[in-house]
Amino acid sequence: MVQSVQTAVQPESPVRPLRFMPRAFFISDAHLGLGDRETEAAKERRLVSFIGHCRGRADFLFILGDLFDAWFEYRTVIPKGYHRLFTALEELRESGTVIHYLAGNHDFWMRDFFSADLGIIHHRDPLAISIGTTSFYLHHGDGLATRDLGYAILKPILRNRLSVWLYTWLHPDIGIALARSSSRKSRGYTSTKEYGETDGMRDFARRQIEAGADVVIMGHRHVPVREEIGGGVYVNLGDWIEHNSYAEFDGTTISLNTWPS
Repeated sequence: MVQSVQTAVQPESPVRPLRFMPRAFFISDAHLGLGDRETEAAKERRLVSFIGHCRGRADFLFILGDLFDAWFEYRTVIPKGYHRLFTALEELRESGTVIHYLAGNHDFWMRDFFSADLGIIHHRDPLAISIGTTSFYLHHGDGLATRDLGYAILKPILRNRLSVWLYTWLHPDIGIALARSSSRKSRGYTSTKEYGETDGMRDFARRQIEAGADVVIMGHRHVPVREEIGGGVYVNLGDWIEHNSYAEFDGTTISLNTWPS
């Protein structure tokens, strides 16, 4: 299922400079919690700095999945250790930026924490959205690569509501630990893949552009790409593990940039 949203620029905050064209930023694949404590603390600082940069500049921030290496949210329990990030996101949203979060394959077991507590718009499915006069198609990218057949088969099982409900009967200390262990193994498997020229994600992007999208943006692959295809643009956001890469839309042009490490 694809969620389709037609959206207009939110009313300008008094502290925000007047702009006539909407501006949006896009990130994915930080995989917070993947490495040791020092590495993850540095990664979180980079993300918090980037989010601070968005304040007063971004009408929209889109997070295209896998912000966390393993996110399993219980009804009253969430993984600890990310309060600085959550504070930065909440302050960004309160400044007037609309934040969208598309679930990835490592963090799709969400309930309502992001929407109810942080005011972030949460999507479980790909998103078609217009920003100004430009049409975007956003997808995390999981299950689209030609060598992701195993995950494509497993995905419906992992996202099944019954599977999630049964998993919640595990104690949070056990459930979250198992999720993190599984995510690390999955990340190691994905990182060894060579996509080559036959890239199902690029082919999928081409089909969306042929269907009318101006810009197709995905993550998952962890390799930054900006490629003009036909009359549109395909962007893969890379990651915040090695590349610290993000995309910026200034109202007319989409660029792929690197945040200082």
